[in-house]
Amino acid sequence: MDKIGLEQHLEAWAKTDALRQAAASTVAALATACRDLATIIAAGPLAGNLAAHRNEGKAGDVQTELDVRANALLVEALENAPVAAVASEEMDAPLPLNAGAPIVVALDPLDGSSNIGANVSIGTIFSLLPSLPNSSGAEASAFLRPGREQIAAGYVLYGPQTALALTLGAGTDVFTLDATSGHFVRTGAHVRVPPQTREFAINASNYRHWDAPVQSWFDDCLAGAEGPRGENFNMRWIASMVAETHRILMRGGVYVYPGDARPGYGSGRLRLIYEANPMALLIEQAGGYASTGTERILDRTPRLLHERVPLVFGAREEVERIDRYQCGDIPKGHTSPLFARRGLFV
Repeated sequence: MDKIGLEQHLEAWAKTDALRQAAASTVAALATACRDLATIIAAGPLAGNLAAHRNEGKAGDVQTELDVRANALLVEALENAPVAAVASEEMDAPLPLNAGAPIVVALDPLDGSSNIGANVSIGTIFSLLPSLPNSSGAEASAFLRPGREQIAAGYVLYGPQTALALTLGAGTDVFTLDATSGHFVRTGAHVRVPPQTREFAINASNYRHWDAPVQSWFDDCLAGAEGPRGENFNMRWIASMVAETHRILMRGGVYVYPGDARPGYGSGRLRLIYEANPMALLIEQAGGYASTGTERILDRTPRLLHERVPLVFGAREEVERIDRYQCGDIPKGHTSPLFARRGLFV
């Protein structure tokens, strides 16, 4: 283990480039806030009823006490960073911070809220974009840009260890919080996602709502060595995308969250700006791939701040295979009807 700290890593990357220096300062501020948030989460019920419901959004999302506290903690940290504005899954519109600053930040302050009361891993997701010229950063247009324009992206996982996965556009690195010093230390440099996998994460309870292409892919996986895939698969589902992503970075796999026939799920459920884009950049910088099922996530231009998308990411060959199911290029030996209903991904 090279024992390089996050601060050293950021400094070596930024050097004398002004925009990189601003991004490095922003990542450092987020890391400090997430360290403090990890302390609150580790206290569990001793820190109050963190799973208590505070509000319910128009789309049916429940906002918990910890969602609110995490959002406030992260926004406060960004007030002292070179950030023009912050957009958050917990806020209806961007919040202006420092006019003229070179960075804007998109946040999912607390991913996996349904797991708070069960002591299951949860996380924070962040995305950094350069501010647009002649913009205060507070306009929605500052964030309605393809994910490939991100300067940096990452997440912090609050689990048995507090881990930070970060990409600065030149590979993906993993840092672990040293509780003694309070600093993040690099424990995985340039991690790679194997191109093939026999492990997938999907919520199988929604099978009846899926469209035919994803049912076909799932059925072929379940058929195991005796089926058209000719091998056995394992399934995992934590209901925390940060935890699912960390597992994929550590040992491979694929994550699938399609749109389905339930009200409000037709275009997927995960938000493009706050969740899909940062995870896509992290995964692709680790050699994987991320798709909506019909297009590369990082090439999609958001139309709305809280736009939702279907999301498939992880092992490149498996993601590309799932895309081919959508296109009708089904492996030989498959016998289920393909297009019994409308296409899965939009």
